[in-house]
Amino acid sequence: MKSKIAKLISALLFAALGTSIAKFILDSKLLSALGESTMLWLPAVLYISCALVFGVIGFLLAPSLMKAYHFLISSLMRRFSDMPLSKIFVGVIGLIIALVLAYLLSFLPLRIQPQFIGTALCVLMYIIFATLGWMIPTKRFKELSLPSWLRSSEKGERGKRSTASAKVIDTSSIIDGRFFDVLKTGIIEGTIIVPQFVLDELRYIADSSDPLKRARGRRGLDILNDIRKTEDGQNIIVTDVDYPELEDVDSKLMRLASEKHACIVTNDYNLNKAASVHRIKVFNINDLANALRTNVTAGEEIRVSIVKEGKELTQGVAYLDDGTMVVVEGARELIGSTIEATVTSVLQTSAGKMIFAKVKE
Repeated sequence: MKSKIAKLISALLFAALGTSIAKFILDSKLLSALGESTMLWLPAVLYISCALVFGVIGFLLAPSLMKAYHFLISSLMRRFSDMPLSKIFVGVIGLIIALVLAYLLSFLPLRIQPQFIGTALCVLMYIIFATLGWMIPTKRFKELSLPSWLRSSEKGERGKRSTASAKVIDTSSIIDGRFFDVLKTGIIEGTIIVPQFVLDELRYIADSSDPLKRARGRRGLDILNDIRKTEDGQNIIVTDVDYPELEDVDSKLMRLASEKHACIVTNDYNLNKAASVHRIKVFNINDLANALRTNVTAGEEIRVSIVKEGKELTQGVAYLDDGTMVVVEGARELIGSTIEATVTSVLQTSAGKMIFAKVKE
């Protein structure tokens, strides 16, 4: 229904444009060479023909115009969603002042002949003044002395962003899938930003000739599509922001996170370290998983099931419910048995936590 209405409106607007062009042709005396008998019926034919031709063009272009409209609106919403209200207020004031100045000076280009050149220069002047009127106050925003009520609103918005900052997710976290499991619990607040260049990398992995990479890439796409269809995926947005001058995806992620004042969601070790160097916040999935693992100390007794042999001759290997590996000394012959063991030491590594224990006497 909406598409039909959009097509109808587009056809009517283009038909109106067609009648304006027909009026311009008649007023320009381009048809003065024709006889008087012809001029009696030609205006009506010209109006009807132009209206029909342009109306059909508007009807056919309606889907493309609607896509462009939605793209423009979504781009503006992404642009202004993270901008403080006080900054928008200052930008609007600057824009109004610039447009008023452009209006006062518009008589100068309008005197230029031919008239269409003067009109074009006038439109160009309006665009330049509007751009400067918005850019100058928003770029120099921090130097302005704001009223107390605007400063208080800015602080309030900063506080909201600090507690619910946006999060830029990388390819490894999408493929991993654990972040979306945490998202379903409702404890993660803020907008989840999925850059288009991350989706492109994910599709490239999904189209890989390597079966393992192809399976991981498709799994990541399936997880992302499934979560976006649920209520938990309402805060997930895909942004078209790209940085062609940067070839590395990690560099693009850090640039985007820096501009959005967001943190990066990743389980990639190198990206984690690089972001820390640039003082960009990182939501590390592995760190979260390690923090939620069962906390045991030396001397504590645990009950585990030995599942396989260890590297040493007398060692057996078991796992806690959270997946933490437990190496039990003297349990090599107890594979398949559930035993009591005493923790001797706990080793924390970048890959996770490893517990060493011995069979309880």
